[in-house]
Amino acid sequence: MTGNIVPATSETIAQAARLLREGRLVAFPTETVYGLGGDATSETAVARIFAAKGRPRFNPLIVHIPGLAEAEPFAEFDARAREAAQRFWPGPLTLVLRRRTDAGLSLLASAGLETVALRAPAHPLAQQLLREAGRPVAAPSANRSGRVSPTMAAHVAAELGTEVSLVLDGGACPVGLESTILDLTGRVPMLLRPGAVTREELVTVFGEIVSPTASDHVPRAPGSLPSHYAPSRPVRLDAREARPGEALLAFGAEAPAGFAEVIFLSRTGDLAEAAANLFASLRRLDRPDFSGIAVMPIPEHGLGLAINDRLRRAAFREPDANA
Repeated sequence: MTGNIVPATSETIAQAARLLREGRLVAFPTETVYGLGGDATSETAVARIFAAKGRPRFNPLIVHIPGLAEAEPFAEFDARAREAAQRFWPGPLTLVLRRRTDAGLSLLASAGLETVALRAPAHPLAQQLLREAGRPVAAPSANRSGRVSPTMAAHVAAELGTEVSLVLDGGACPVGLESTILDLTGRVPMLLRPGAVTREELVTVFGEIVSPTASDHVPRAPGSLPSHYAPSRPVRLDAREARPGEALLAFGAEAPAGFAEVIFLSRTGDLAEAAANLFASLRRLDRPDFSGIAVMPIPEHGLGLAINDRLRRAAFREPDANA
């Protein structure tokens, strides 16, 4: 099943906007990953997103808008939120803010919380689609819940097939990792999910940035469950030697010998290149002829924080209740 993939043109973007207004689901490229879009003001459309993904309903969605002006009717923007939007929008930063009582957004999109996650994507095709649709679009990654995020149109079609009415093909996503999520509802900004806007960049704007604690059991943002972005093959991190039957995601100029197959995330140690290649490479190695996927160590700074966050969630396995 190839799904309903069409090249992104003015005509197909107009068609996609019409389908969104009708309450249908449309997949489209952003600079981060492909999103599965539905009208964020329609409870029915948002419910279709959850059904198509098999997504837990306690896991909130990100609402996409063209920019700050279009976001203001939906959330309470204080000085910090305005500064964040002015500095980083359009771009790969999602802001979690208090939802306005008169927002008119689907309550399901916020998973019953009094907050809303908002982002203005930088991809020109996403911007054109949002402006043509004329309404906010809830758009998690266009894949089955918990699985590897899609960075190409073919990934969407392979996972969702006819669950989505239209897949706009805009080529590979240049960033390749989901957006950074910053919660500005508390006194101190909280980094809920690392991404292409790095912690270091946020610290230069806001000073102190905190992270969720182990007691934060209720997801306040997408991609915060322990197991997420997971291929079907087990993932082993910080690999320095081969184990029988494993494939390898390599980082740097050289890779250890003995792996069944090797894909380099970046031969030059470029974290941006590694991020852009991560999800597509995981998908290429997620094959039954491999016993697992090993990953070489990735530096824990800058974009490396986001890459390692996705890899740790991909490697997580629920404890065996019978153990």
